[in-house]
Amino acid sequence: MKKNTISVIIPVYNRTDFVREAIQSALDQTYENIEIIVVNDGSTDKNTIKIIDEFKQKILIINQENKGVSAARNTGIDHSSCDWLAFLDSDDLWLPEKLKRQMNFFIENPNAHICQTEEIWIKNGKQIFPKKKHKKRSGMIFKHCLPLCIVSPSAVMIHRSLFDEIGTFDESLTACEDYDLWLRISCKYPIYLLDEPLIIKRGGHSDQLSQGIRLDRFRIRSLNKLLSSNVLTDEQQREAKKELIKKCTIYKKGCLKHGRFEEAERIAQLLSTLS
Repeated sequence: MKKNTISVIIPVYNRTDFVREAIQSALDQTYENIEIIVVNDGSTDKNTIKIIDEFKQKILIINQENKGVSAARNTGIDHSSCDWLAFLDSDDLWLPEKLKRQMNFFIENPNAHICQTEEIWIKNGKQIFPKKKHKKRSGMIFKHCLPLCIVSPSAVMIHRSLFDEIGTFDESLTACEDYDLWLRISCKYPIYLLDEPLIIKRGGHSDQLSQGIRLDRFRIRSLNKLLSSNVLTDEQQREAKKELIKKCTIYKKGCLKHGRFEEAERIAQLLSTLS
């Protein structure tokens, strides 16, 4: 495994409108010591498959049955051969200097294992600006990662050794799989921020994974799992429990309001174990 090489992993499922630009933005990186792995997660859209095949001379294409984005990313990790890994969602874009800037950071900070960059948000073709709650931070950011995901998969570069220690994406989570991973990492390691927008996140389209999904139910599962893992410090345990109680209370009210009584009862039972 060559030092300072990067495996770029792009999971794809039915993304005709975006995938060509995403792959091209990886190919256009000024940092040259990279391999690009596109994992076609069982796309049924023939145009998506056709577009991916246009790049087959320049990238590694892995086809698998549809298993979800976590499994697609994990497949990419399993097939990667570099010491650093970077993820690019198929509806996002990288600016040309993205990987070079991050690699320079790691060379200058040899004890760092993970960093992310700032980003530009585009929704329905127009730039929008993140709210205060989405503010990215640098260093030991576990506490700030508890309410919602403030680390973006497309913005991250991570050393392979972290996956060996922490594990990969949880394939049982159909959403918030990134939130889950960043919590497992940030409770042990600093996640650094390059305060420069080097990715373009595009949202608002109907096939976006988070559209229409009640995300807090997945965050609740992730927090409950983390609290049971015995890896947190006492302070982290208190903060995570506090956040879990808050999320459960809000989510239970929403379930009752919308007539999801069995789910509300399940959350109520969880709350009773936390009090």
